[in-house]
Amino acid sequence: MDVFGSFALLLAFVCALYALVGGIAAILTRHALLIKSARQAGIAACALIFLATFSVVYLFVTDNYSMAYVASHSNRDLATFFKVVALWSGQEGSLLFWCFLMSIYIFSVLIAYRNKHGELMPYVGTILAGVQLFFLTISNFVASPFKALAIANASGGLEYYMRADGSGLNPVLQYPEMIIHPPNLYSGYTGFTIPFAFALAALLGRYPGEKWIHLTRKWTMIAWCFQTVGILLGAHWAYAVLGWGGYWGWDPVENASFLPWLTGTAFLHSVMMQEKRGMMKVWNVWLVFITFMLCILGTLLTRSGVVSSVHAFAQSNIGSWFVGFLSVVLATCLYAYFKNRDYLKSENQLDSMVSRESSFLFNNLVLLVACVTILSGTLFPVFSEWLTPSRISVGAPFFNKVNIPLGLLLLFLTGVGPLLAWRKTSAESLKRNLLWPALVGLAGGVIVVLLGAMSFNQVNIRMGLLLLLLSGVGRLLAWRKSSSESLKRILLWLTVVGLLGGLIVILLGAREMFALVCFILSAFVAGTIAIEFYRGAKVIRSRSQLNWLSAAMELALRNTRRYGGYIVHFGMVMIFVGLAGQAFNKEVQKEIGVGGTVKIGPYELLLQAVDQKQEKNYMAERMIVEVMKDHKPVMILFPERRNFPTNQESGTMVAIYSTLREDLYVVYAGVNQGSDVPTIHVFLNPLVKWVWYGGIVVVMGTIVALVTPRHAVLVLSGSKVPQTAPGFANAVPSTATLREGHD
Repeated sequence: MDVFGSFALLLAFVCALYALVGGIAAILTRHALLIKSARQAGIAACALIFLATFSVVYLFVTDNYSMAYVASHSNRDLATFFKVVALWSGQEGSLLFWCFLMSIYIFSVLIAYRNKHGELMPYVGTILAGVQLFFLTISNFVASPFKALAIANASGGLEYYMRADGSGLNPVLQYPEMIIHPPNLYSGYTGFTIPFAFALAALLGRYPGEKWIHLTRKWTMIAWCFQTVGILLGAHWAYAVLGWGGYWGWDPVENASFLPWLTGTAFLHSVMMQEKRGMMKVWNVWLVFITFMLCILGTLLTRSGVVSSVHAFAQSNIGSWFVGFLSVVLATCLYAYFKNRDYLKSENQLDSMVSRESSFLFNNLVLLVACVTILSGTLFPVFSEWLTPSRISVGAPFFNKVNIPLGLLLLFLTGVGPLLAWRKTSAESLKRNLLWPALVGLAGGVIVVLLGAMSFNQVNIRMGLLLLLLSGVGRLLAWRKSSSESLKRILLWLTVVGLLGGLIVILLGAREMFALVCFILSAFVAGTIAIEFYRGAKVIRSRSQLNWLSAAMELALRNTRRYGGYIVHFGMVMIFVGLAGQAFNKEVQKEIGVGGTVKIGPYELLLQAVDQKQEKNYMAERMIVEVMKDHKPVMILFPERRNFPTNQESGTMVAIYSTLREDLYVVYAGVNQGSDVPTIHVFLNPLVKWVWYGGIVVVMGTIVALVTPRHAVLVLSGSKVPQTAPGFANAVPSTATLREGHD
């Protein structure tokens, strides 16, 4: 099977090379036979990659330890599903897996559009073949998963041999979530190849109109959804396995996965301006180009050893190949842009700063500023090492200080955008649309304060309340008749200044100011979304007998893109609520013997025992911890430390008691070698579950947005023809009942 898989991978390289060369020849000659043969070569390359990937999986499942990759990442006692996971646990296998997932996209595109868009598809197929050829070059000649083990014999030659057992899988990867996290993240990375190929093809071929955007919208949304799920699953894996109490630490590899998500999100928003108004064509093309290049850069950071990370693969010389490929991609994009930039002229200009277009523009600017900030912070250690003798690292405080305000601004724009009209929004319309969401946001902030989640500086509270009181007095006086119009205006300004000043002072008095602002803005955005659904559902209810829930579902199915987007936004609101909960995290670390207790928040933890259990692949030492709340038993938790004899490594299995309000997060931190007393590390993390549930809502919203909308149609219902006066016998019947239906 190793020879079969290696041959299939090499033959895939040959087919991809022909698809690239034949595709270029087909574009130049416009020969129909060349176009067809190049497309078929691309399809054949995908099929051969499938065979090569299945061959590696077969080698793992059958414990073939004559293969270096299998021997390094598996062992006989490893569970079968983890042997499948081992495919992407190392450098060579993960690159082949990248090829496999990208081939699924390429195969789907080549089959779906095989007899369509004849002017565009030869360019698309050629670009896809070029990208595929690069990764096949790496997998065949640089980091092949089919290398066999060999030793030197007495005569100096090499002899193949098979190990009795393998080294085993990295302990941090022996977690069920690793079965789905890398496939989702890689599906996001590889999926952005499709919009990149269509955008570059449309530019090179000067394909008319925005047709390429319509063709790739669903592919882009699918890739974006996979990237979102991959990031959240990676965060959950870090939270549940690494045992440090958090799920996002601005690790370089975490950042690398987040960068194309930011630019992909910007593209999905700004592309609507091109569809509606013919604007931002240059911006959109370069957003697609940059998103693809950031995917390649993320792979470079993960595999080259340029940055250090718990998520990264071992250091290797593969980075130079990716740098070369990035250079070729950038040069090709620049050539296509400067050669055909006149094709990207905008058809309209921005009419007003208070419009739907401006909200998308500011949204894009915030996302790109965040992207540049994260990228520069991630690469700063590399640049500092080039310029100075030492490497200077940039930690989480830098990223939080810059990105928290940007995130809050983005959240605000998410709520404001739907309230604005295209081209221009009148002041009266803005005031009318903004009133109720703003009140909902303020009510949300008040509820959070009343729940006692915030701690305040009492001086600021008094000043804020005084200003609010002045605001109320000013408003009351302004309502009454005044002999002076100037006095009335002064009182109205006093009202506004007092209101805003009071709120600002109270916010500044909150020790968790950013968290309070986040809660207020989250309620504001949720209010905007609820009102949008309410208005649409109200119209449907007025024309039918549907209840509110059915009317809202019907509304979403009629305009899936718009209301699916609102559901995605609501999921992001939930994620922001969960992120705001980090401001209230608590932790306690303590050495305790059997019978000892630890108190954190409303919980008291009693260590009942410490025991051991032998599993097939590891030995676990675990704590048996009873959790009590208000002196009532809640549950038993079993945090573990696992030792893997095959590779002499250890891992942690965290125990979590999770509710919608908070997570009780318990880690067995080890044993004090001097006193032989176990150490327990306990975290109380509020609102973490909102992050995971928010991710589920985001996926649901994306699925809704991908569904073909159900259009309302008018159905003519016949009725009896009434009596007509003489001379009107041939007149059209005057009664035709209109009712709503669906195609």
